[in-house]
Amino acid sequence: MKDASSKLSELIAWFKKYNGVLVAFSGGVDSTLVAKVAHMVLGDRAYAATACSPSLPERELKEATDIAKLIGIRQVFVNTNETNKPEYVRNAPDRCYFCKEELYSKLRELAVSLGIEQIVDGTNFDDLKDFRPGIDAAKKFGVRSPLAELGIGKELVREISKLLGLPTTFKTSSPCLASRIVYGYPITDELLKKVDMVENFIREHVNLKILRVRVHGDIVRIEVGKEERHLMFDVNLMDKIAAYIKSLGFTFVTLDLEGYRQGSFLEAIRKTNKHVSVENPT
Repeated sequence: MKDASSKLSELIAWFKKYNGVLVAFSGGVDSTLVAKVAHMVLGDRAYAATACSPSLPERELKEATDIAKLIGIRQVFVNTNETNKPEYVRNAPDRCYFCKEELYSKLRELAVSLGIEQIVDGTNFDDLKDFRPGIDAAKKFGVRSPLAELGIGKELVREISKLLGLPTTFKTSSPCLASRIVYGYPITDELLKKVDMVENFIREHVNLKILRVRVHGDIVRIEVGKEERHLMFDVNLMDKIAAYIKSLGFTFVTLDLEGYRQGSFLEAIRKTNKHVSVENPT
């Protein structure tokens, strides 16, 4: 825990340079740590800004609200409209750039209205190892990433979070709903809502730690944690899930026998280009 303590001290010192910050806050492991330390240092001059977006699962919005209250930081909400951007809707591998561009443009306006000098996000040091178009959008709007700048990767994020007693210490990743839709298939508000509805339905019937409902046109492919696959092996359960998904307009429903693996949409792409790496391959 020595490294965690020393890095926490560095993180505290990092925020002391500012009179106020606006944290891009999703309630995930990384942004929660950033928001917590920002609040520790700056008090009421630290704000957590959470996007209200069609691509954010409803349960994640609720969790982000609960976590913000728990750590005591002021929370503000911004409505984003990335699904109005043709570049986002086309759902190419650079989709995340246009989502972040929409978010940071709204946060810049908010920061100005609040008189806040700096926007920060939860990008950690490990994130820099991948091709992440969203980081380019952050640079465009002058967003800084204290975790990345201080060399704090995911493992250290969790260690520091544990040191601070944060509830997100062991939280699994929960990327945006758009990451569930196969590249090249257009993203719509209606489709994002359906994905959220299906995941909520499944979670109501099965206690899963990891779940991804992948959409391939009219095919839905369900991924669950590798150690949780046996929880799905119930005929009545499978019939119930399939019937619900088909009632939303999908034609085929499959359970991925390999279970969840990060970036499964990229498998076909990587067969033809071994060097492909895409932001948020979750």
